[in-house]
Amino acid sequence: MIDLAGKVAVVTGASSGIGKAVAVDLLKEGVKVYGLCRNLAELPAGVIGIHCDMSSLEQIDAAFFQLGDLDILVNSAGVAYLSSLIDGDVSDWEEMWQVNVRGLAYCSQLALKKFPVAGGQIVNISSMSGHRVPPTGGFYAPTKFAVRAVTESLRSELRAAENPTRVASVSPGFVDTPLLNKYFAGRDEALRLTKESMQMLRAEDVARSVMHILETPLHVEVGDLPLRSVGQKV
Repeated sequence: MIDLAGKVAVVTGASSGIGKAVAVDLLKEGVKVYGLCRNLAELPAGVIGIHCDMSSLEQIDAAFFQLGDLDILVNSAGVAYLSSLIDGDVSDWEEMWQVNVRGLAYCSQLALKKFPVAGGQIVNISSMSGHRVPPTGGFYAPTKFAVRAVTESLRSELRAAENPTRVASVSPGFVDTPLLNKYFAGRDEALRLTKESMQMLRAEDVARSVMHILETPLHVEVGDLPLRSVGQKV
């Protein structure tokens, strides 16, 4: 397994949920961690914060301009709304697309320019909604299907360019984070029933999967790692 000590990582969405848990685990392994987020006050101690709204290409540019050499990018920033295709708010669709897909892809492009010749690692936080569309999938599910496509497209391009950088995604089911609460905003009863129906994944569970990917030997490339609570039926 790879020793991550001394590596330099960027984690987007590092101020809450999965991103925050990943940042904490990286710090424990001796990694220098930059956290890109909108709420710098919520970053874990030890993370170097850079304010960045992932829906803004200009702010992403400005954030990466401040960075030196990198080894790792974890694209964890995400937005989730219950916004149907039949009558959902198009502004919700736009924000999900900008953050979940465009922002993720752009961060990957910029990070590649700062990786060593020997290659770096990119891990995208996707979702089980990118593997099958749940009844409430709405426009959120298409953005996560797109994350899977971006991950695989990037991998194909890297191999064609003989770039040794490895790229992977982690696709969790329901995770008990602030993102879930935002997803169910205005549907308190549905949120309560969902939480009571299973022991949900924790952000720390997903973070450990990310660390497993980052620590795999150099000849191993994980494509996608789906995980969900044993109590989740879909």
